[in-house]
Amino acid sequence: MKFLDRIDFKTLILMSIIMLILPIKPMPHIVEKLIMLREGTLTRGIDIFDLFYHLSPTILLILKIVRENKLKREK
Repeated sequence: MKFLDRIDFKTLILMSIIMLILPIKPMPHIVEKLIMLREGTLTRGIDIFDLFYHLSPTILLILKIVRENKLKREK
């Protein structure tokens, strides 16, 4: 997890926002993929990859926040 320590919070936040809203038209991919997941139509490999691809910066941001909080508690 040391690679996560080297990534700045600002960078992760910016990347998360960008990946969550792109492409803006006609609908962000994350919204489209979550709708597909809810409806049970998220079955193709490329769609599943696309969901994780667009969520990856957000997942890293959550992991970094959890790690920072854990490190603060240990001190």
